[in-house]
Amino acid sequence: MKFRREDHEGYRLVNRRFAEALNPLLRGDDLIWVHAYHLFPSADALRDLGLEHRVGFFLHTPFVPSSLLRVLPRTVELLRALCAYGAVGFHTRSHLQAFLDSVREMPGLDADSQGCLMYEGRRVQSIVDPIGIDADGFASMAVTAAQSEETARLRESLGFRSLAIGVDWLDYSKGLVNRFEAFGRLLADFPEHRRHVTFLQIATRSREEASDYQRLRRELDRMAGDTNGRYSEFDWVPLRYMTTAVRKPTLAGFFRTARLALVTPLRDGMNVVAKEYIAAQDPADPGVLILSRFAGAAEELTDALIINPFDADEIAHAMHEALSMPHEERLRRYRSLRDRVWDTTASKYCAVFLACLERGEASTWRPRAVTAAQSRVASWH
Repeated sequence: MKFRREDHEGYRLVNRRFAEALNPLLRGDDLIWVHAYHLFPSADALRDLGLEHRVGFFLHTPFVPSSLLRVLPRTVELLRALCAYGAVGFHTRSHLQAFLDSVREMPGLDADSQGCLMYEGRRVQSIVDPIGIDADGFASMAVTAAQSEETARLRESLGFRSLAIGVDWLDYSKGLVNRFEAFGRLLADFPEHRRHVTFLQIATRSREEASDYQRLRRELDRMAGDTNGRYSEFDWVPLRYMTTAVRKPTLAGFFRTARLALVTPLRDGMNVVAKEYIAAQDPADPGVLILSRFAGAAEELTDALIINPFDADEIAHAMHEALSMPHEERLRRYRSLRDRVWDTTASKYCAVFLACLERGEASTWRPRAVTAAQSRVASWH
């Protein structure tokens, strides 16, 4: 952790500017939905301008345990900024519980068993609301994309081999180094899979100017070269690694082709790639999802192969299990996972949060009765 007072003051200033830019755009019955930790203090900034609109906040990353949060300077200020919202949402119960544990350690603040607390005369409701995808839309996209030229080229390049796939930002939190190591161990410990599986890792570049990301990219380049140098044959390169962006329809076709997907972040709020992979599968011949226990999606997708992303041997054994899994077990796991993905869609995510925000109590303002679909929401992401 690196804390500088000047950075903190800049952070508050940027949030004030967001509030000042939003202020003239608002109508009296608008709801405001703020997303991500970049904008923690936005509700405070809006209140300073005298606005009494209902403002909700959603955190897409994990909320850290209170023992870690206490290390951060200005912790009380941060928590009070969150309590200026009418509704605060999290992807998982563990993230919500970490927030409530921190709140309960603050003097003058407490939360009931339903996650509700009072702050400066306002009711603040905290909820679990896992984000989802447009499952029907992504599934239809995958069926169409499976017939595309790009997917046909991929299948032709694979020949008879199975495809393992990973799709992530090039980010140290995604567990890519451990994943590359695990694939190498799969080939070393289970030689029967050599020449029978190809691993495609798409790691789209992000924050390239940061030194941590430059080091990560160099390390992945080295590991990919080592693995391919050790195991490649004249007609087979085991690890394909690319850092260019791939269009979503193309990814949908690749997901449908893949026999297994590796979603192994070291820590993640949700990770919708796991849900997209399930939605893209052929119901008659589905693939297998390998999922980190530290991704928020693991609380829902319990019939994936759940692994510890810090243990390369465990990931390698899960890959072996996925590649060897009987058709009947793949079907059973897929049907359970599909039910969860179709149960927690993007539409449901929005409707649940907006309903919670609409039920909240503002100190002076009372809205007209509207449904979530009818509300005009200023959503900052």
